[in-house]
Amino acid sequence: MEAYEKIARILRVDRDVTRALEERLSAITGKSRVLDHIIQKNEEAMSDRLVRLGVRRDTSAREVYEALIHKMGADDHALAAFLDGPQAGTLAGCQLMINGIHKLAGTPRGFFIKLDKARELIQKEPPPTIMKLLGYANVNDLLDKEDLFDIWSALRFIEGSKWLNTTFFPHYRDLTPEDFEERDVEIRVLSDKWREAAEGFVKKKYHNISHLKELGVIFVIPVTLGIPGELLRNFNLLLHYVNEIPFYSGIFRRFARDPETFVANISSLLRGDVLDSRPPASNDGKFQWLVVQRYLSKDDENDWRLFAPHVNPEALHWERAVRTFIGGARFLDHNSLDFSFWHDLNWVGDFFRTDTGIDALVSFNLVDTAMSLVQEKELVKYLYHHQEALWNKIFTEYMSEEEMERLIQENIVKGYFEV
Repeated sequence: MEAYEKIARILRVDRDVTRALEERLSAITGKSRVLDHIIQKNEEAMSDRLVRLGVRRDTSAREVYEALIHKMGADDHALAAFLDGPQAGTLAGCQLMINGIHKLAGTPRGFFIKLDKARELIQKEPPPTIMKLLGYANVNDLLDKEDLFDIWSALRFIEGSKWLNTTFFPHYRDLTPEDFEERDVEIRVLSDKWREAAEGFVKKKYHNISHLKELGVIFVIPVTLGIPGELLRNFNLLLHYVNEIPFYSGIFRRFARDPETFVANISSLLRGDVLDSRPPASNDGKFQWLVVQRYLSKDDENDWRLFAPHVNPEALHWERAVRTFIGGARFLDHNSLDFSFWHDLNWVGDFFRTDTGIDALVSFNLVDTAMSLVQEKELVKYLYHHQEALWNKIFTEYMSEEEMERLIQENIVKGYFEV
């Protein structure tokens, strides 16, 4: 099987798409046999990891999956020991995890809504469920007695998306670049008072960590799902947000150059808008690459945009998170703590036979492996981190990661660029 056919099968696209893509990118970069190189590296990475796992190449999909799960559990235990045994369901345990993040990644800075403006937005639109939950009749009492970052974090999991989208977010139309400032990203654990109210959010999102790009806060809810590998996944999710927030701050700064379009662009970015219709065909043979800033497969695994050439900033943030995790942990622990098994695996995967004799695609991606555990469904359903990472891999092998990041930042609102 030709490399372009193999990649097409993994990505679930027509082989003519990957063949034409290869021809176009080879012509403009002068690089040849790049897809062959990707498939070769994919096989080498899998063979190496299967040897480390003690699993044969011709084994079943279930055995490969279970071996990956076992490895994740062992690394989760090693990370817990390194971080002095944090427990995801306790305030102190979550803080230990955050302390580890600061050691590995420092404290990033970004371009965020000023705190006075954030307070003003709450005054304009008091959050009714939060007010009732905490027993406040006056919004100024809420703001005077509760932490502002906690209030904003709670908007995400207490007020609900309908209230946010129809009532609160419309106030963003009055924002200007002067309402933003440079400051450090806040990473914090919410107090126990939010625990019960957050349980529904955690069950729906399958994790106890989230963030607000516009305010520059990452928050941890001290609850646990009680599943194997939870610490390993949560730790990398925090590192993901540590990469994601400065990335979007760079786009905020770019938008600030044009005050007239600032609000519309910021709103589009925060909604996670993705192009709804296919861009017009190029007259000079260029390919349109979509910028897909969400994991569309979570909602519809047959979304047409998944089968068009595209890049995904989410996959980029995960790649950088895992790099930081692997390199930083070894540095801090004088090379005795080794998570190198997961190095450069985000885009790696292949087909293995199931117990019923059907070929199933198995992702070696750390997050896909963790999500298969968390949601307790068939492994074949959790491939979207791997597939999106592979689209990014194709583009960066021909161009570069830096060029991909530049094109994403410049075209994320437009929704596509041409190459």
